[in-house]
Amino acid sequence: MKTTLLLIALFIGGSQIIKTQMQITVRNELGNTEEGVSVTLYANEVDYEKEQNPVQSGTTDAKGIVKFKDLNAQEYFVLAKKGDANNFGGGEKTGALVANRINKVNIIIQ
Repeated sequence: MKTTLLLIALFIGGSQIIKTQMQITVRNELGNTEEGVSVTLYANEVDYEKEQNPVQSGTTDAKGIVKFKDLNAQEYFVLAKKGDANNFGGGEKTGALVANRINKVNIIIQ
């Protein structure tokens, strides 16, 4: 009985260890992942349009992935750029993130 209660307590308490995160995979118009893409998160559309007050920034790895940690459970505006390619015109706004989870988002640049 004590072992069962301990396991339940660890399970419940362990679910709070993960903070709200977002993993973004950036792909090109052919569907291939893109390394070296600069990705910036903004909390609102005004900041996104003016490219000011970023929440966090990062660069995609060899698998086209960039991870952001310690985020609020809200919607974000995402700006992804590499050379002349970017995600303007589609896929700039995420849905509301789920708290205490790793939220996954795909972005297309062209």
